[in-house]
Amino acid sequence: MVELSRRAALALLGLGIAGTAISWPRLTGADIPGRGDDALTVALFGTAQDAAARQSLVEGFQRLHPGITVRIVAVQGQDWSNFFAKILTMVAAGNPPDVVSVATEGTQLFAERLAHPIDDYVQRDAADLQEYFDDVHPSLIESFMYKGSLFQLPDNFNAANVYYNTAAFERAGLDRPRDDWTVDDFFTVARTMKDSAEGSFLPYFWNNRLWGGVVPWLYVNDASFLTEEKAPGGDWLWSRFYPRETPRGGGYLWQNADALNERTIESFEVLQRMVGEGIAANPAQGGGNELVSLFARGSVGMTPAGGFWVQGLHDAGFANDEYDVTYFPRMRSQRHQFGAGGYAIMQTSPRKDEAWEWLKYCISTEGMALAHQKPDSSLPRRTLNAELYGGEIGPKHWEVFYDTLDRHPDTGPMPAPPQQAAVESALIKNVVSTITNGPGGVRRGLETMQRDLELALKGR
Repeated sequence: MVELSRRAALALLGLGIAGTAISWPRLTGADIPGRGDDALTVALFGTAQDAAARQSLVEGFQRLHPGITVRIVAVQGQDWSNFFAKILTMVAAGNPPDVVSVATEGTQLFAERLAHPIDDYVQRDAADLQEYFDDVHPSLIESFMYKGSLFQLPDNFNAANVYYNTAAFERAGLDRPRDDWTVDDFFTVARTMKDSAEGSFLPYFWNNRLWGGVVPWLYVNDASFLTEEKAPGGDWLWSRFYPRETPRGGGYLWQNADALNERTIESFEVLQRMVGEGIAANPAQGGGNELVSLFARGSVGMTPAGGFWVQGLHDAGFANDEYDVTYFPRMRSQRHQFGAGGYAIMQTSPRKDEAWEWLKYCISTEGMALAHQKPDSSLPRRTLNAELYGGEIGPKHWEVFYDTLDRHPDTGPMPAPPQQAAVESALIKNVVSTITNGPGGVRRGLETMQRDLELALKGR
């Protein structure tokens, strides 16, 4: 793969990363690693506090590799798009990191423009890595493949599941939903909770965003707002590490808009009906900064979240028996949505061998446990989740977090092509008008969304 030159990075910035509508952000001194040293620089999306929390991970790595100095650099941003733009700015400034923590939102952007494929490393160290792949669901690995090559190894993930307030259920005389409950069951539960509530109460709260917004309701209806295809290739990985699995191809491709698919329209109509009946949040109402407190005091009955929310609820003083978690309800299917994270090696790095050792350590049992000492995310290694969520901190049915992958093997990553930022912007902008303009406005809103998505995918 051709090395990304400074000129190329500048060109990408000038083009808004080939149509993702990202502007050139201003860096602070904390964003830029030091010059002229031999440290392996690892960039994280977060604060200095997040970087400090990885110190035990660094120390564990350096016990095994005393000759490799590691510097963790926290890069703050408003969202993943802003973080990725700052990484590009660091490349253009001649100070690129060696390794970058990348979530699903940026996997294909990095694979297309910035990241070095790890196929050769994985095949070279296959014997050492087999126990990792044996412990990790293939859907998570597949999400980090792009056009036949592997670019990351997942070290955390979160499926979008349904959290529910047990007191709200008990007040309404409701039992835990069946694992295979339907959308009709969901409406019954939501209406019953609403009828039994006093004062301000919302049966279902959701945010207008890519993860946990409309996508779960599309996936359970075998739909999306983008067409989903699979790239050829990848047999080298599937035959070696998952020989009993049907080969999954070379990674996801989302190349065309599909907002006017009849199943997509049907899912949006379901959401519109929820909002119209007053059993779901209005997407025009903004984000959910107060959601933890609303949920904890019983003002919200259900909301989509992943394993990461366990730590947030624990920090808020919400006991683990005051809430529980279940699957999204079924429409045509019960396919779920997830997002994953892992480290990518930069094309520009002169320390790719050292970077690979860092990746391997971070997905080891020791490394993953050190990086996630609190239940702030589900772990790809299924064997580590019992210690993370069991006992007195996780909800009663915490196994749902990983069982989502096992029970629903078609569960997949959120649609995130290289133009993800522009695509997400087109989605979010149009969700409000589509959902809030009444039943007759759904198709009209999706016609506008289709047009905007087509322009986003073309880089306009």
